[in-house]
Amino acid sequence: MWDIIRLSLLLTLVALLVIAAVGDVRRYRISNRLCIAVAGLALPYWLAASAATGAALLPLLGWQIGVALLVFIGFAVLFALGAMGGGDVKLVAALALWIPPARILELIFLIAIYGGVLALVLVVTRRLRGQTHRAVPYGVAIALGGITLALEPIVNFSGL
Repeated sequence: MWDIIRLSLLLTLVALLVIAAVGDVRRYRISNRLCIAVAGLALPYWLAASAATGAALLPLLGWQIGVALLVFIGFAVLFALGAMGGGDVKLVAALALWIPPARILELIFLIAIYGGVLALVLVVTRRLRGQTHRAVPYGVAIALGGITLALEPIVNFSGL
């Protein structure tokens, strides 16, 4: 039963990340409500994961919150430097609540790879069209990184 709940929550996370990416492409905005939903659903996910595995919940949540806070601070620095929007920072911090601490660097690496490819594609297509718009909807890269890690346990039939 707990595995079904975890699967449902992972699929909900994927849906929310798709919504975030589409919204970022259309409006260059990521809704605060969406970031709150991503963050809020992390707790039921970890409750189900804890119940399924028998792991103690409190130390797990402490680490999750601590790592998410560090991710938020790191990405807030990028926001302060003008490299990223505020919605992107909130989304990646909310997503960090879902990813086990041992896999956070993997998430950041995936986001960087997807973001680099996205930026390259946008630069080339905008130059071919004669456009000078410089903004990159980085929520797409964040969503793709999160979706990659969220779908892995579903595809591999293992736990995140």
